[in-house]
Amino acid sequence: MIRRHAATTLKELAAGFPAVAVTGPRQSGKSTLVQAVFPNHPYITLEDPDQREYATDDPRSFLAQFP
Repeated sequence: MIRRHAATTLKELAAGFPAVAVTGPRQSGKSTLVQAVFPNHPYITLEDPDQREYATDDPRSFLAQFP
């Protein structure tokens, strides 16, 4: 994987905020970056229709599965 300068910034922001959004064009390495910076955190994609529906229909239960 290419070392990203954004990794340092992402770690700093995550230390000060409970949530951080990573945005950018499709297939630019956003998911790869986040998974590399936070390898021990759960990862879910809302591109999966079942996960998206669960998050939309019952957001409290959806978020409760991630302590």
